[in-house]
Formats: sequence, C-alpha cells, structure tokens
Amino acid sequence: MPKIKEPRYHKIAQDIAEAIVTKKFEVGQKLHARSTLAATFGVSAETARKAISVLADLDIVRPVHGSGVEVLSREKARDFLAQAKESRNLQETHSQIKALIAKQKEDLTNLDESFSLLLDQTQRVRQQNPMSPFEFVPNNHSEKLNQSIGSLNIWQNTGATIIAILHNDDLILSPGPYANILPGDTIYFVGSDKSVEAMQQFFDGKQNNIK
Repeated sequence: MPKIKEPRYHKIAQDIAEAIVTKKFEVGQKLHARSTLAATFGVSAETARKAISVLADLDIVRPVHGSGVEVLSREKARDFLAQAKESRNLQETHSQIKALIAKQKEDLTNLDESFSLLLDQTQRVRQQNPMSPFEFVPNNHSEKLNQSIGSLNIWQNTGATIIAILHNDDLILSPGPYANILPGDTIYFVGSDKSVEAMQQFFDGKQNNIK
C-alpha cells in the first residue's frame, strides 16, 4: 500500500520551527540566507525557499530583503509543530484503517475460497459415497415422536431410509417398521440432499441439526 510522503520542504520547515521552539534560534534573530540554510539542512535552495515561505505564511519568520530571515514568534512555531504532529497522526490512522480494510477483504476472500473448496469436497464425497449416512436428532417436542417408523411412512414422506437408531447407548441397526422413535433418539439415514430438508420439515417443521 503506498504511503503518504511528506514534502521535503515541509519537513525542513518543521526543523527550523523546532530550532525556534528550543531557542536555538531566538525571536528577533536573523537567520542565514536561504542558500546557507539549504547547505545547513542538505537541501536545494528552492527547497529552503519553500520552507521559509511556509513559515512566513504562518508569521513565524519574515524574509528581510538583503539580510536573511528574521524570527518572529516562538509560540506560532510551537503551534505549527503541534498541527504538523496531529496531521501525521491523522495520516497514520488513515493508513492503518486502510490496511485493516485491505486485510479484512483479503481474509473474506480467503474464507470464501475455503468455503467453496469445502462445498466442492463435500459434493465429491457424496458422489463417491452416496450411502454416507446423515445424523438427525428430532426436537423433543415433535409430534412425530413415540410412533413407529412404519406408521410414520418416513420413506414415503421424506425419501429417507433409516438405517439405524441410537437410543441412549444402544445402537439399533436396520430398525424394522415397528421400531419406535423416542425423545432423545439419534436417527441415522441415507438419501438425497432433498431428503435432508424433508426430514427436518417432517419432524420439526423447521431447520434442525442434521449432520
């Protein structure tokens, strides 16, 4: 992500203001000519001129024709530095927020790709092993409980074939039509994806915990 870069002349203006605040340059003192300031801070004369212009616009210094630059106000130099610091903090906060947004977008993209991969893998497993059973626990308040598989006509109503019932710690394999489905039972069945929703609707009339 590109970083906001502070102009060089603005940084030199802050350096001069800092020298005024720390009394390295006294109020009323005449600073060197722009060419000397340029050499002192290792910048071009044009950069030094722009820095002085920034300070002059804020009444911190005053260019005096033929005799350099006069320092006018330590207080305004202090205010300039405080504003510059706030501006940097604001830019840093803005950059941090943009970085967080970019990271969040990247995470969401990765999550979407992982979810798509999971769906694809699940579909392949189902295709390779269509008899892989689903697991379903009916709601304890379901009106379909305490009735036999045969009387409920589960296959006719849902397309699901019950292959086992887990009652407490007893697993009943291939339960016949006379086996009752009791509260707390876990039903294992095979069928299509449509039968999953059909079982949910048949027993509870809503979405439930089929695995």
